[in-house]
Amino acid sequence: QVQLVESGGGLVQAGGSLRLSCAASLRTFSVVSMSWFRQAPGKEREFVAGINWSGAKTNYADSVKGRFTISRDNPKNTMYLQMNSLKPEDTDVYYCAASGRPFLDNILTSTTAYDYWGRGTQVTVSS
Repeated sequence: QVQLVESGGGLVQAGGSLRLSCAASLRTFSVVSMSWFRQAPGKEREFVAGINWSGAKTNYADSVKGRFTISRDNPKNTMYLQMNSLKPEDTDVYYCAASGRPFLDNILTSTTAYDYWGRGTQVTVSS
């Protein structure tokens, strides 16, 4: 059974930092793209950042470019999201997602491109 477990969320003041982790019990972790999405109540889930299977390619939403950094540690089956200069508008539930297709170099931004999802971790940024 595939499990993606997010951690590292919490409450932080504007301008602060958080580091999210996603631990995956996924045998194909090292050959699939991974991404972070976020969702506010009543809104659609939106792409935040993605990383290809090797870690050589990354993609970011315009709203987080220059502030967030995605990375992965394949031997540890773990993905990270370093979030700096946080803003109140970054407040959301953050989800990690894994593709079911191996060796894709393109980082897809649609939720439909991902087959496995975590349960999310809340990030709250106070002003």
